[in-house]
Amino acid sequence: MSTTTHQSKLKYFQLVLILGFLTALGPFSIDMYLPGFSAIATDLNTTVAKVAMTLSSYFIGISAGQLLYGPLLDRYGRKKPLFIGLLVYILASLGCAFVTDIDTFIGLRFIQAVGSCAATVASVSMVRDLFPVRDIPKVFSLLMLVVGISPMLAPTVGGYVTDYYGWHTVFFILMCIGIAILLAAQFGLPDTYAPDRTISLKPKPIILNFLSVLKEPQFYTYAFTGAIAFSGLFTYVAASPILFMDLFKVDPKTYGWIFAFMSLSFILASQLNSVLLRWFTSEQIIYGALLTQTITVIAFLIAAENNLLGLYETIAMLFLFLACIGLSNPNTAGLTLAPFAKNAGSASALMGAIQLGLGALASFAVGIFLKDSMVPMVIIMAVSTIAAFVLLNVGKRKIKVRY
Repeated sequence: MSTTTHQSKLKYFQLVLILGFLTALGPFSIDMYLPGFSAIATDLNTTVAKVAMTLSSYFIGISAGQLLYGPLLDRYGRKKPLFIGLLVYILASLGCAFVTDIDTFIGLRFIQAVGSCAATVASVSMVRDLFPVRDIPKVFSLLMLVVGISPMLAPTVGGYVTDYYGWHTVFFILMCIGIAILLAAQFGLPDTYAPDRTISLKPKPIILNFLSVLKEPQFYTYAFTGAIAFSGLFTYVAASPILFMDLFKVDPKTYGWIFAFMSLSFILASQLNSVLLRWFTSEQIIYGALLTQTITVIAFLIAAENNLLGLYETIAMLFLFLACIGLSNPNTAGLTLAPFAKNAGSASALMGAIQLGLGALASFAVGIFLKDSMVPMVIIMAVSTIAAFVLLNVGKRKIKVRY
């Protein structure tokens, strides 16, 4: 009996590990090349702000891919779309390693994102397929831990790789990670879902399904509040190479360590959230986190406008700002999906697409406006935070609680 228990625990660990790697592919692909921004700009005869556009195109690719893979995974089963997506990712990563001009690089990053999206969406679907309902929150929290560790590990590793072997090597490593994940998924994951030929891939039924989700006041209030607040994180990610390496002149390795330290705020905030939920509702935590985020970002803007911030003060302000997002995000996600027993897949794909689409816009704005001062970054953060806070207060009035 103990051998069987041991085997089932081993199988559980193996499944969670492979699903964790699938989930982490996106964050790794976003964060690992960030320390190479200055070197990429020099090599491709362009500016760091233009290199930041490769981040925006990646976010747009993930956002579009969310909506693309949902119906495909239901129609053709989990493995075939996952396999094709990972293949696209591997080939695009290889292309990025040999790229010689910035416009091709921007295009390849978009294709790489669409490929990696298959891993993200498939891992969420497979958690639902593979585990009993009571285990799902625990599995998701384990996957979130992997996602939380990725931004700590990826830029630090990326900083050292860029320093010793050049930025091209980062994309060779991402290609090898893609191959390893493809093999692990192919041989380590069971076929969890029979293809359903009744699911239509015609645009009209898919769009009507998404529209029915979008009409729900609870969905649009919390999906957009969460996504607009969360775009502050994308603003920071896109701005951080310019902010720390160009404005504060830190080297790629130090930048990797700063980025890793910032990720701690997210992990600590999510742990604090679990504790706070014993005494407060999700609604109260979202309100408190957004209020704190608004006060923080206004103070940040005043200090930035008056040149009062050195490197350490900037890190402290960003740490607090990101911790507020880490507190509100799990709660806005939970409340966004709460009304949907039937359309949970569509609701979650739409929520992801809104979040990443707004994130792409924010990082795009950073690429245009951030040049020789941190003020444009803080303005973008302030506008998004205040807009989220206003939307929360207006939207809450239309929600009828039914659960």
